[in-house]
Formats: sequence, structure tokens, C-alpha cells
Amino acid sequence: MAKSVLFVLNGPNLELLGEREPEIYGTTTLADIEALCRAEADAAGLDLRFHQTNAEHEMIGWLHEARKSAAGIVINPAAFSYAGYPILDALKMCDCPIVEVHISNIHAREEAWRANSLMTAAATGMITGLGPHGYALAVRHIARLLAG
Repeated sequence: MAKSVLFVLNGPNLELLGEREPEIYGTTTLADIEALCRAEADAAGLDLRFHQTNAEHEMIGWLHEARKSAAGIVINPAAFSYAGYPILDALKMCDCPIVEVHISNIHAREEAWRANSLMTAAATGMITGLGPHGYALAVRHIARLLAG
């Protein structure tokens, strides 16, 4: 039986979307993003596991679970992008499509270090700078890959 679970994983501080730096991240909340992802997943017949954490070990646990059961992974690693080598290692163990998503354009941010995400080495693709809509596009892309 084909895998039908899609993991959408979110890193540190993303629970504050809608409040934190709205001039950069907008006013959409993480709950709004979950609803967008759930609508896309439902339309594709995929079960959705949507999580957010500020703890690296928790993210790694979800990736270990995804390694065995996920049809695909959408990950916004947030600040884990820049120092999360254990998360990168866990992502590399996953044998499914992985789309890295960033709400802001990390390549156009003032801080140059933001453009260098470690996770890109394990990602099938990256969506950056398209706001919350980037998540929906990532879910849709994985659904299309799975449909063949």
C-alpha cells in the first residue's frame, strides 16, 4: 500500500506567526497555514501531520517517524536552517520528496547568513519568499509527484 501521510514540520518561533515581525512574515498565523495545508492535502487524498517545535530533539523525532511513514515532507526549519546539523542528518535519512519552505525570501534578507540554509542539501526543492502560499504550493507539488 502506498504511503499517504504528508508531514508539514515547522521550526522555532513559528508559533508566533501573525504577531512576530509582521512587516517580514505578515499577519497569517500558523493555524491559518495549517488550514491551507490541510485543504491541499485533503484535495489530494493525503493525511496531514502538522507540527511546530522550538526543540531540536522533537523535530528529529518527527523526522525519524516520517522516515518510515511519510509520502513527503514540507519543512520550514526556521532558525534550525543555520545550525541544525542533527536535523539535516535526520532529513537525509528520509527517502521521500522534501520541500523546504521559507515565508520570507531568505536570499534577500538584510542578514547575509540567512541565505545559507543547511537543509537545502537534503531537500528535493525549496520555496522561499512566497509567504504562507509557499506552503500550499509545496503540498501541491508533493501531491503531484505522488500522483505520477
